[in-house]
Amino acid sequence: MTDKWALFIDVAKCHNCRNCYVACKDEHVGNAYPGYAAPQPRHGHDWIAISTRERGEAPMVDVAHLPTMCNQCENAPCVAASTDGAVYRRDDGIVMIDPDKARGKREIVDSCPYGAIWWNDEERLPQKWIFDAHLIDRGWKEPRCVQACPTAAMTSAKLDDAALAARVANEGWEVLHPEFGTRPRVYYRHLYRYVACFVGGTLVAQANGVDDCVAGATVEIRRDGSVVASAKSDDFGEFKVDGLGEGSGTYEMVVRASGYRDARTAVTLGASRYLGVLRLERA
Repeated sequence: MTDKWALFIDVAKCHNCRNCYVACKDEHVGNAYPGYAAPQPRHGHDWIAISTRERGEAPMVDVAHLPTMCNQCENAPCVAASTDGAVYRRDDGIVMIDPDKARGKREIVDSCPYGAIWWNDEERLPQKWIFDAHLIDRGWKEPRCVQACPTAAMTSAKLDDAALAARVANEGWEVLHPEFGTRPRVYYRHLYRYVACFVGGTLVAQANGVDDCVAGATVEIRRDGSVVASAKSDDFGEFKVDGLGEGSGTYEMVVRASGYRDARTAVTLGASRYLGVLRLERA
């Protein structure tokens, strides 16, 4: 079974330092690698792009960053659209655009459902991130974006199908837009930080005439009597139930804490919400 490359991105570890973006630019802007890639334009191309999303309401707000690039798909639409070999997939899983055969073929750009292929007007050439195949073939153990990442948000590995499937299952990796059916080889962890929403709040109760934080309470988000997601309040009484679908409608929120009465309320989700200070009554 042939080992093939895969890239792993932990969204929770990405701080938007943009080292991966700069490393890609440094490697490809102004540099031609015959047989691999023509020079990347100085402006207009983001072969590695980073999107930022802010969630929540003050004072409970978080920010996540999502690096995206060519997904090195096993069922790559760009390969299927190129009957003459202008785009091809190597035995090691890296998808390549032939810088000679692909010249003038702007339709290759439109074949990618992820928008990861860019058009170079000067070269009249579709281009994308090539997993630094020119360096891999010279013995590099990882692409430059991985080498440049200071938080290990990006890692890479060359694995056979069984080892990859085991790692994905055991470590909770997922892909962007699985509904596309392209079988990407770029995997993400903690993707909910970017694509999902949360419900948060602060739990307090009266103690000796003053408000006191309620720690260790269980907060459940339910629909039709079933628990969809849950979380516990921290030492400050704050809770955040994450991984909920945006615009997913109305849920029942149930708060349980030892020594207090259960609290129930309806919560309607558009985007992430902070419900403010919620008071519990002693049992």
